[in-house]
Amino acid sequence: MAKVRGAVVINTEACKGCDLCVVACPTDVLKLNEQVNAKGYNPAFPANHEACTACKICALVCPDMCITVYQYKPEK
Repeated sequence: MAKVRGAVVINTEACKGCDLCVVACPTDVLKLNEQVNAKGYNPAFPANHEACTACKICALVCPDMCITVYQYKPEK
């Protein structure tokens, strides 16, 4: 059975860089960006896409609902 993988998409302009998703991610996929968005916040970004298991914990803890997680089965 193929492992389910995930892809995290973050609306960087809506993200206020609260760091909740980074702390909650069990596989250390997310990090805070060094560059700021239009509002002056350091938004989160998926720094390690390959480690994402599509658990959706990051999307659940995001207070601004700016994270979307997609699930897919990788091709063999």
